[in-house]
Amino acid sequence: MGPSKPMITIFLLIFSLFVLVPIPSLANSRILALVKEKPLVLKYHKGALLKGNVTVNLIWYGKFTPIQRSIIVDFIQSLSPKTKKITTPPSVASWWRTTEAYKGGASVISLGKQIFDEKYSLGKYLKDPQLESLASKATQTNSIAVILTAKDVGVEDFCMNRCGMHGSTHAKKGGKFAYAWVGNSATQCPGQCAWPFQKPIVGPQIPPLVSPNGDVGIDGIIINLASVLAGTVTNPFDGGYFQGPANAPLEAVSACTGMFGSGAFPGYPGQVLLDKKTGASYNAPGVNGRKYLLPAMWDPNTSKCKTLV
Repeated sequence: MGPSKPMITIFLLIFSLFVLVPIPSLANSRILALVKEKPLVLKYHKGALLKGNVTVNLIWYGKFTPIQRSIIVDFIQSLSPKTKKITTPPSVASWWRTTEAYKGGASVISLGKQIFDEKYSLGKYLKDPQLESLASKATQTNSIAVILTAKDVGVEDFCMNRCGMHGSTHAKKGGKFAYAWVGNSATQCPGQCAWPFQKPIVGPQIPPLVSPNGDVGIDGIIINLASVLAGTVTNPFDGGYFQGPANAPLEAVSACTGMFGSGAFPGYPGQVLLDKKTGASYNAPGVNGRKYLLPAMWDPNTSKCKTLV
């Protein structure tokens, strides 16, 4: 396997939500109404995007329950569902359709193969080369290999400056393939990687939202998985849509960190929908009656972060 180009994209909310840093999408919101907010522009760098039929292959590293796996599988199958009953806004499918506004048209997602590594073949602490090695087991043309690590698995820089990432590397037979990783933060850093379902370590201590699937760690995975998938199809090989340096870019969703509904500002996720039976917060129905909370995505048509509600 040749040299890789990992692209760290996610999301320690401890920094991006509560600290004054010179990131345009966040710093401008601190000025409130005194200064008109400038449009957020993600520049297209003339490189390849993942468009057309895109297969998502899953590598489950560590132990996940059948219910946990079904929540994530249902999310992936909600991105480009075959039935039109669950595509009207707001929905997972309507959220994903925003990626069609990026050059090249639609990215139609389908679930490919699943690999289960419940015996921790590479141990319980992984570094980037090991993530690449796992991803190489599930590569094919126009696909994304997604590694999901269980709550008892440590990953390099997990909870320190990332909750997930996506990147690309060279396949053994030549060419590049895209991959991504997201970890379950339930026992390691839910206040950082599963916000707004857990109170943050610093910043405004508003009551956390009730997670829509009753599992803070898995619902946190959904937020970060949504982010890395959108980033992967719109910037798979460092030449797509992003703002800033290629090794630390703001991308389709990471440019809109912490926004889930209308009226969002740093520390407040915005107004979202409420399940009257469970008290859970969500903004995106999916297949099999699932409900998810998905982050805002940058819309090329308006140069603004677009929320579902």
